Amino acid sequence: MPRVLIAGCGYLGQAVADLLFADGWEVDGLTMSSASARELATKPYPVRAVDISQADQVRAQEGDFDAVVHCASTRGGDTDSYRSVYFDGARNLLERFANSRILFTSSTSVYAQKSGERVTEKSSAEPKHENGRILREAEDLILANRGIVIRLGGIYGPGRSTLLKKFLSGDAILDSENDRFANQIHRDDTAAAIQLLIKRRESGGEIYNMVDDHPILQSECYRWLATTLNRPLPAPGRSASKRKRGDSNKRVSNAKLRAVGWMPRYPNFAEGMGKSVLPSFGLGVA
Repeated sequence: MPRVLIAGCGYLGQAVADLLFADGWEVDGLTMSSASARELATKPYPVRAVDISQADQVRAQEGDFDAVVHCASTRGGDTDSYRSVYFDGARNLLERFANSRILFTSSTSVYAQKSGERVTEKSSAEPKHENGRILREAEDLILANRGIVIRLGGIYGPGRSTLLKKFLSGDAILDSENDRFANQIHRDDTAAAIQLLIKRRESGGEIYNMVDDHPILQSECYRWLATTLNRPLPAPGRSASKRKRGDSNKRVSNAKLRAVGWMPRYPNFAEGMGKSVLPSFGLGVA
């Protein structure tokens, strides 16, 4: 029976772990806190409280794994948290599980393009923000050790959507001068893509973008929500918020991932929102 370690059993990590367990894999999970581990005690696989940024805690883990998935998150943390979780965490996992295939979940925010251009895995990835540069350092470390780097778009799914929450709270703004493309992916499509990459027998050292088929302008997202929910459009204005991974505006391509056999269940924002997310919030089509 193949074995996998999920380092970061959060919103995405649990979905990946559940999918692989159902597929016959022996699954072990790690989570940051003891409280989270207790909450996950009902899972049919063990989940332990381990801080992957601490080398001694990672070295103390027993057993070997066919694959290790680094999908831990800072949950919006500062630069120090980014370095601890992403770079230090990646280094510690690589050192302890040198014989395992390592998959590292990065972000499409490493692409700093600002003119709405289409980007692929071969496009320049030179982030201007410090958090993005830390992600690139971690990516390079993974790639140098024949691991797989996954550049994730914004994850949404049941109970989770940043754009929907902004719309419902009244914090959404239609900023016509600074409209930007949102590159998103449903959580379940992400988990299925990670499962596919884990099971593929390739040499490693590859990068894959994980986004849906149709990047969409934020203004279009809000207009769709307003029409679908029969609610007023957000007010026009200028956004004053600063993004932790820097500002960019690009359309990310998933062609490479599709070429290895992945096909999203939710290929666009409307499909994912209408069939999965809105019902989870108790909302329906007007």
